[in-house]
Amino acid sequence: MRRVQSRKLSDDIMDQLESMMLDGRLSSGQKLPPERTLAEQFEVSRPSVREAIQKLEAKGLVIRKQGGGTFVCNNVFGGLSDPLFDLMSKNADSKFDLLEFRLGIEGMAAYYAAMRGTPGELKDIQATFDAVSLAQIENNFRLEAEAVFEFLLSICRASHNAVILHLVTSMASLFTNTLEQNITVLARRPEMFDKMRDYRKKLLQAILAGKPQKAWSESHNHLTFIEEELLLLSQEQSFMQRSITRMQRHQ
Repeated sequence: MRRVQSRKLSDDIMDQLESMMLDGRLSSGQKLPPERTLAEQFEVSRPSVREAIQKLEAKGLVIRKQGGGTFVCNNVFGGLSDPLFDLMSKNADSKFDLLEFRLGIEGMAAYYAAMRGTPGELKDIQATFDAVSLAQIENNFRLEAEAVFEFLLSICRASHNAVILHLVTSMASLFTNTLEQNITVLARRPEMFDKMRDYRKKLLQAILAGKPQKAWSESHNHLTFIEEELLLLSQEQSFMQRSITRMQRHQ
């Protein structure tokens, strides 16, 4: 019989920190609390915390900066980042592919957020929703796109589904760039902003009310509306371009 080896305390601390990365409490690039603070929170010694961080560093999950502290590595949640995403964000047709993808992923995130979201997470969803309205007042499409993505991300965190959260996180640049393009196109019709805010508000209310099926439905309604409007505006733009081309030919 082999000797039963007891599990080291540093391994338990490492597991706790890894769990915090998975559920979004520690995000990419975020600075870890000081060793003293972590030791107090986990009720362990500082050497045990230091050993746990060394193990995370060996795994490539954190990086130490001389005199600056310890940070979650920026590439931890970027495993799906791909140069192809940049090409997609510049391709006009790809925005519809992403919308179809969002119909599935955001609907599931909204469903589980309504089911599992904690009071603190629901408060965060409300805050990110309010931030979108503030960004719209600034009339800055990039700022609004980033705010909309943060709203989505807060819903993903509240879903308590690590796969959904990190899949969306890894596609941050594609999401944000495409959102900015969509907002720029929809801005041709000023009334679109109020309509999108109304759809988003219904989604928010369903999540806060703890109604999973309603949240999924409102997410679907919101994205279907955007898809239909983008298709319509694209058709109108194409028609205008053809008309201009015909006029130029006859001049």
